[in-house]
Amino acid sequence: MITASEAIQRLKEGNQRFVAGVRSIDTSIKQMQRAEFVNGQDPFAIILGCSDSRVPAEIIFDQGLGDLFVIRVAGNIVAPSQVGSVEFAADLFNTKLVVVLGHSMCGAVKATIDQLERPSEERSTCILSIVNRIRPSVEPLLETDLRNDPEKLLESSIHANIMVSTNHLKHGSQILENLVQQGDFKIIGAEYSLETGLVNFFE
Repeated sequence: MITASEAIQRLKEGNQRFVAGVRSIDTSIKQMQRAEFVNGQDPFAIILGCSDSRVPAEIIFDQGLGDLFVIRVAGNIVAPSQVGSVEFAADLFNTKLVVVLGHSMCGAVKATIDQLERPSEERSTCILSIVNRIRPSVEPLLETDLRNDPEKLLESSIHANIMVSTNHLKHGSQILENLVQQGDFKIIGAEYSLETGLVNFFE
């Protein structure tokens, strides 16, 4: 298994290819070799990303079958099922890197801001369960001058939500915390730009 640092570099190189509009031969070959993955997988990175249809991890990082273990949920929030999924992959596949992947113009974060600024009882309890996970990232920012600049407020809230989710994984699981302390296991945040296609890693 490759190291966490090597995994980050591999993701960066894949994202550069995506932005340039090219695909690696390896990625294309793996799609034609799906039978080889029937009996197992060996993902080099775990991605906890947003469900937004414009941010498919395998595509924006130009990776093929078996390369990434991807968990997607609106707002890239961290709930027990997501923590368990990360623990599962880290333990079973010995994967060394976890990336919490948010993105610009995130609808879930925007919905949280809207709910805090203009509370509504019409939202479903299931949607509110997502909003309430993002709320701690946004509330402190509404107490600053950012509340007067909707665009910057959204940008800052998205970044804060990524970092809160990253820290939750680092410190909300004894298993993951132990792995980080033992050495070459990293949990980092990253943000995908819908506008440019680039991923900015928060190492």
